[in-house]
Amino acid sequence: MASPSFNDDLNTWLDYWSHVHVTGIDLGLERVIPVAEALGVVRPNAKVITVAGTNGKGSTSTTIASILQAQGYQVGLYQSPHIYRFNERVKLNALEVDDQSLIHAFVQVDQARRACGLSLSFFEATTLAAFVIFKQQACDVWVLEVGLGGRLDVVNVVDTNVAVITNIGLDHTDWLGDTIEKIAFEKAGIIRDGVPVVFGSQQRLPVAIAEKTKMHHATLCVAGEDYFYQLAEDGQSWFYASQGVTLNLPLPKLAIENVATAITAVLQSELQVTQQAIESGLLNAKLAGRFDVREIQSRTVIFDAGHNPHGVAFLLKQLHQYLQSNAQFTKVRAVFSMLTDKDIVSVVDLLQPAIHHWAVAPLNVPRAAPLQQLTDALGKNQVSSFATIAEAFEKTLSETQADELILVCGSFHTLEAVWEYLLNVDEQ
Repeated sequence: MASPSFNDDLNTWLDYWSHVHVTGIDLGLERVIPVAEALGVVRPNAKVITVAGTNGKGSTSTTIASILQAQGYQVGLYQSPHIYRFNERVKLNALEVDDQSLIHAFVQVDQARRACGLSLSFFEATTLAAFVIFKQQACDVWVLEVGLGGRLDVVNVVDTNVAVITNIGLDHTDWLGDTIEKIAFEKAGIIRDGVPVVFGSQQRLPVAIAEKTKMHHATLCVAGEDYFYQLAEDGQSWFYASQGVTLNLPLPKLAIENVATAITAVLQSELQVTQQAIESGLLNAKLAGRFDVREIQSRTVIFDAGHNPHGVAFLLKQLHQYLQSNAQFTKVRAVFSMLTDKDIVSVVDLLQPAIHHWAVAPLNVPRAAPLQQLTDALGKNQVSSFATIAEAFEKTLSETQADELILVCGSFHTLEAVWEYLLNVDEQ
């Protein structure tokens, strides 16, 4: 397959990477490591903080990067998936990289993989391109969000200085295993000899993580045991405490449990940070699609990309707090769709007590759940069916009353479809 060139646009390159390899997901590092070595990105001259976990990775990695940027470090942040633009995946000091930077990195990745005689998946090639950019920009810190699992994910070709595991839930079971322990084993693959490990959940520490930490003689910091966080009685601030550190902090835009995990990771990194940088960083940290509250045509819309039971349980916790603080809202309408290989029934079971009316439609992606699967899962709930998410959102927005808010949820793709619709409306 002929390669694009420097003169081709970003979409041409992204289409190219979608077709170079036989499968979209191909876990394993055998093909990736030689290319990464050729690019010189395996052992960067930078501090590396790697974030794995089932949910909360985006909020945690965003907050880590924001705190370190507030301190004055040059920070490269890699995340996936994107919601609207591919450029969202690669940020330098919180700014998305431009198309030309990505294209130049893609050319280098393609040249390296051809020299090695190897094929790369879309995710592998694009992740390596992010590393090339961080190296070229001489970033002081690389904050890397793991895409899938940990042990065999391409992010894991780079040795980390701090290993963060936000939590463990049952997701991607076809790839990672069907038990918490099997999934924890995969996530624990990011742990290295002697590096600090942060486990950001107050769930029982999986044996796999404890054993991997001990094997590598690593320091383990566990939420609720080695660091603590609590909302202040007035609800206007919160407290963070770990060994030798107690902080009274302003409320962040992102979830406190993820922000606390981020602070712990930063403190464990041995990078110098002040309380002022921590405060500024958590206040500036924002992430599209994670309990993302927006006003659209005088109606309140919450976008949340939670797509598994663990993520939706956390969404509901935040929704409950929001409704307590905003008593004018008495009902919630959902614009909802999911991928067919997700646990749709469990997600619906969790959400349905909070939802007054559902507007559902199939997604326009290969793994979309068909409309029948969605309506079957919703059973006797109040449901309106539509051909597209755009139609579902447009109708819901027109019917929503002043005492109702709209929750757009179920998948990153659901959010993307609504935002694309809104963009088209703005341009008309």
